[in-house]
Amino acid sequence: MPLVRLDISRLRNLSTVRFDPSPQVNIIVGENGSGKTSVLEAIHLLSFGRSFRSHKHKTYIQHEQEECVIFAHLAQDSLRVPMGIKRGRDGAVEVRIQGRAALSVVELAERLPVQLINPDAFRLLEGSPKIRRQFVDWGVFHFDDRFINAWRDWQKALKQRNSLLRRGKISANLLAAFDQELIRLGEHVNMARKAYVTALTPHFESVLQQLASGLSVQLQFFQGWDAQKSLSEAIEHSYQRDIDVGYTNTGPQRADLRVKTPTGDALDTLSRGQQKLVVSALKIAQGQLLIERGRQLVFLVDDLPAELDTNHRRKLCQLLESLDSQIFITSVGPDSMDFSWSDQTDVRHFSMNQGELSQASKGLQES
Repeated sequence: MPLVRLDISRLRNLSTVRFDPSPQVNIIVGENGSGKTSVLEAIHLLSFGRSFRSHKHKTYIQHEQEECVIFAHLAQDSLRVPMGIKRGRDGAVEVRIQGRAALSVVELAERLPVQLINPDAFRLLEGSPKIRRQFVDWGVFHFDDRFINAWRDWQKALKQRNSLLRRGKISANLLAAFDQELIRLGEHVNMARKAYVTALTPHFESVLQQLASGLSVQLQFFQGWDAQKSLSEAIEHSYQRDIDVGYTNTGPQRADLRVKTPTGDALDTLSRGQQKLVVSALKIAQGQLLIERGRQLVFLVDDLPAELDTNHRRKLCQLLESLDSQIFITSVGPDSMDFSWSDQTDVRHFSMNQGELSQASKGLQES
């Protein structure tokens, strides 16, 4: 469901911003520090309940203010669905959808899937396996309706087992009682992840060839333990080590999505520009897979020109346009937005200046 209205209050240098975005392409131009990235941050908050710029909520709530508020209307058929999030300086979070309090921020993600491509996207390759697990799990969450409950219950079982292990002395029988449920849920999580990566791979390969023809990159899913063993066998084999260190060493919590080239890890063998193309291909492939399953999503592209030459910027925009999704793109200057969008695409240009957002005139947009 695309955003048809967005209101942002007391977020960084955005005191009050309200605008009606295009259901297709929105280009926000402004100098560094003007607040354009904060608009994308607000949309991200509305989907994930957290910022992509900081884990500390106090950093994005406007100085000397007690809370920030993001409110939006989503288009659903001929209706408008209101939803919003309020984040307090004391850490309190309030989420409302269609006038009722939501049970959790998961309801936001279900209604407003958001995909982010920004200069920090390199972390998907150079960061810890946890970042890549989160990437995979976001996709599985939208791909498999049963995944989220199995994942939550598995996390609880894993936490309980680790709590027992930290106590030191523990009987094998007591641990085995917890292991049975941990293994059942862990296998469910693992199979869902594997099925998702299998479905994602051909999309990724196709998108990457369109962005960078001839670049050979493979995805390899590591499940978190020896592929020749069942999870039950792996946990049994690690039993004594788990007791010695006080936590569970093997299982889905060790999973990773490995990105390889013929000569090694993509992080070690590709240039920064090529790495951004690989990450962009991963994000766009996720979008394609969701759209294929009848979902709509929003793409946030922060600082599009970074690390990409004119040719690759055009290819990326062409792919984004082909998804028929709502897109928000930020750029320092209009000169870097050198892609000619289709006449059938509703493209709206906005200018950000010291926290004030204004829409460019129609004549300027078409120039």
